[in-house]
This record gives sequence, C-alpha cells and structure tokens, in this order.
Amino acid sequence: MTIVIKILDTSLRGDFGFNHILWVYSGRRGVHCWVCDSRARKLSNEQRSAIADYFRVYKGGENSLKKVSLTGPVLHPFLARSYTDVLKCFFEDKLLHSQQLFASEERCQKILELIPDENVASELHDKWQGNRRSSISKEDVNAARWEQLKTTLQSGKHKGLRRCVEEIVFSYTYPRLDMEVSKHMNHLLKAPFCIHPKTGRVCVPIDPNNCEDFDPTAVPTLSQLLGELNAARMQIDSENDWERTSLEKYIRFFRTSFLQPMLKACKEELETAYSAKLQQSK
Repeated sequence: MTIVIKILDTSLRGDFGFNHILWVYSGRRGVHCWVCDSRARKLSNEQRSAIADYFRVYKGGENSLKKVSLTGPVLHPFLARSYTDVLKCFFEDKLLHSQQLFASEERCQKILELIPDENVASELHDKWQGNRRSSISKEDVNAARWEQLKTTLQSGKHKGLRRCVEEIVFSYTYPRLDMEVSKHMNHLLKAPFCIHPKTGRVCVPIDPNNCEDFDPTAVPTLSQLLGELNAARMQIDSENDWERTSLEKYIRFFRTSFLQPMLKACKEELETAYSAKLQQSK
C-alpha cells in the first residue's frame, strides 16, 4: 500500500495535474484511490482506460512465469522515477530481508525463473549451491545472493539481460492494479468509513504524505467503536460522537485535507461558469 500510494500519488499529481485525490484503506490488504477533480469525473471509459494503461506494467496470464517485461533502450520516465525513487529502495532495504527472498531453494528458484537465459540462471544457481557451506550468515545470504545476481546480469557479458534486474524488482514491488475497476464507470467504489465485512475494520482515509506510518492492524473496528461510544455514554444523535472515538483523526484529515479543498474548487468552478454566462449574455 505504501509503494502504490507513493508512486501513483506523485504521478497523478505531477504527470496528469490532478489535485483532489483521496486514498482509502480497503479494510483488508489493499487501498482505493479516488481522483475527484472535475475533469477526472467527466472522463469517458476510453480516457480512463488510457490513464490506467499508463500505469500498467504486469502482462500475461496467471501461469506465465515472467509477468513484467520492460522493453526499449531506456525506461519510460515514469517507470524510471518509480524504480529509482521508490521500488529499488523498498526492495533492497525492506522486502529482500523481511521476506527472505533468497533464503530457501524454492525462493531462489522463483527468482531464477525470471531470468530468460537458462545458462545464466544455471550459473547463478551453481554459485549459490557452492556458497551453502560458506560462513555467510542467514541474515546476510539475501544481500550476498542479490549482489551476485546483479553483478552477473549487469557485467556486460550477457547481452539483453541488464534490464532483467529492474524487471525482478518490478515483479516483487510494483503494485497490482485492478484494471477493470479503474477503466469503467459502472464499477462500485469503496466509500470512506464503510466497514469491511470480513475484518470489521473501518475503511479510513490515508494521508499520502505519511503513508509509511499507516498501520492496517491499528485501524479501528466496528466493535471497537461501539465499545468506545458505550464507554463514553454518548447520545446516538449527537453530532460530535466521532470526536471521542478512534475515528477522530481520520475524520479530521478527511475534512481538512480533502473535503474543504474540494468544496473550494467546486465553488470557484461554479463562479467561473457563472461569470462566463454573464459575459455571453452581454
């Protein structure tokens, strides 16, 4: 969720010029993005598809081993920025160690299958097998094997494999977008503050500027909120019940960072349209 927010929020604002963007936790494992600028709401399905395809990286079916193929002599500026600023750091500093990507034969094989040259993959496999009896600790084996893979693929000896390192990073870190929901206007959207039916968690807004600090397990649940309301002995019809619950910070963020700027933009748009009509009438 952190990766997708960092990548798409920057691009939607910088590449497309959208301003009124709301990120909403799905209540389970994902995140939903509302782009609410006036011109975004008026896009046709074809225009929405074009923007969604701009962010699309994964290709092929579920059974294809290689789902990411980065073609061309240089990466598209959006992909290059995403790789340099976000993906590479997350992969090497967090995922590589926290998910122990090279710690077992099965996980190593999964990465080797992403290398299109079987001879190179076999060469790396033999190196790692030979290092099993070395003094490398379990904590360092992931970093050591990753450095060996990068050195081998980027050495210049194997033509056409330099991009493979980036493809592996993209395969493990780039977010998987729901293309159909993004393309068509007839799909339902996850509304902020509704309840996920399985986890019971509230679908709260996420601050993109502090998305790394967002903890899905700390999001309030429906039963937790009921307990907080009962403990405070609040009246159900009170307008400010939320101020004394765990939702307070999320609602304040929703109002100040999203609703108020949206309201201001809508008023300015109406005033501009009204002024234009007055000029035409004259």
